[in-house]
Amino acid sequence: MRSELLSICTACLLLWLGCLVQVPAMSQTTWQVGNTTLMQTDLVSGIDLPWEIQWGPDDYIWCTSRKGYVYRINPEIGQYTTVLNISSLVPNGGSSEPGLLGMAFHPDFEMNPKVFLVYNYMSGNNVRERLVAYEWNGTELVNPDNLIDNIPGNYIHNGSRLAISPDGKIMMTTGDTGSGALAQNLNSLNGKVLRINLDGSIPTDNPNPESYVWSYGHRNAQGLCYGPNGILYSSEHGQTNSDEFNIIEENRNYGWPNVEGACDTPAELSFCEEHNVREPLMEWSPCVAVNGIIYYNHPAIPEWQHSVLMGVMGGLSGTNSDRDRVSVLHLSEDGLSVIGEDKYFTTLNQRFRDVCYNPFDGTVYVALNGTGYPGSGPNKIIQFRNDEYVAVKNHAALSSQLNVYPNPAVDQITLEVAEKLIGQKAAIYAVDGKHIMNLDIQQTITPIPIQHLARGNYWLIVGEGTKLTKSFVVR
Repeated sequence: MRSELLSICTACLLLWLGCLVQVPAMSQTTWQVGNTTLMQTDLVSGIDLPWEIQWGPDDYIWCTSRKGYVYRINPEIGQYTTVLNISSLVPNGGSSEPGLLGMAFHPDFEMNPKVFLVYNYMSGNNVRERLVAYEWNGTELVNPDNLIDNIPGNYIHNGSRLAISPDGKIMMTTGDTGSGALAQNLNSLNGKVLRINLDGSIPTDNPNPESYVWSYGHRNAQGLCYGPNGILYSSEHGQTNSDEFNIIEENRNYGWPNVEGACDTPAELSFCEEHNVREPLMEWSPCVAVNGIIYYNHPAIPEWQHSVLMGVMGGLSGTNSDRDRVSVLHLSEDGLSVIGEDKYFTTLNQRFRDVCYNPFDGTVYVALNGTGYPGSGPNKIIQFRNDEYVAVKNHAALSSQLNVYPNPAVDQITLEVAEKLIGQKAAIYAVDGKHIMNLDIQQTITPIPIQHLARGNYWLIVGEGTKLTKSFVVR
């Protein structure tokens, strides 16, 4: 009897274990984009309020959290480390609009490993904002250098995104802090796009050589990126109507608070004519809370090439499923107009805060902020990958086979390769994905004239199949 019971129990246990072993893996969600199938998977879970995500020069994803943290994320497995913690400085622990916001990398990161950050802090009872340069020591961000300090802030409308211009300047958006008149006041840094030297000084070729102000009349721009031909785009929050997608031009007025969206009322038409107002390329009414933007021109998703991808948070409620999304803004050939908008991932019911992509395999990453204003955690960073695309890999183990110098360069770079790469093809691309030139590697050392290239960041890609890449800067 005991042996029968033992046999029955053993059989039950084996059956139970068998059931455990045979449980299928969690299914992945797929999305169809034209002829391209994208696989959606979670990359990171548990980060509170990711605000900015960027593909870093070290081939990791860097993320700021409004709570006051900077994370460095392995894009292969999602493992991340905290490389900065200023949570004690940000107002309300980042639970309201102010916090740790925009981020950018020094254009010559290899020689100057600096990361630029914008965050809000308290000065007495007042919210303030500062632009800071941190040094990357390989493990954490250290030695903060305050480049611009004591910019007025508030519990609403602080901006702030950063971008590095092709000529090596920091471009920074600031919000109007809820005081619209500041946006038209050229003596105020609020409601502006600022242009700043990498050391924090004012560029002498700014519209006013004594002011950081590059453009004005902005309400609260929370998206900023460069696209083709050095065009600077921004996304900007309207009040209740007229969220905007803009081209940012030197010394132009963008109208706020006198103009919302296009110049289409008698009062607005008069103001626009008198004050040289630049109208938006697109606007959305009622407001959908447009946010982080990137220029995408990768062959992994051909339907999205030559487009701006924009995170949309869905307005204050964040629950209208046709509003919270990633918008794909298809650009005209010259990049000066939008010829169409497609909306994706509208059923996720999440506030899409920011977007970035992997320059090797074209995978798109989005940072989520929960379902309602002003965002709540824990949150995810999810990825959308075309698994059929054969990625360009930058293998660290092979990096010694390829070198480019001097870097930065002015008139000429020298390409130095291992002998095994002789006979391979090489190509140079601008950072926006534009193809510049092809090369045949016929010797280990090849001088390449670059005096015809505009100042900015470039990629050099060598090989077929397994490919090697190096970035370089033209000054």
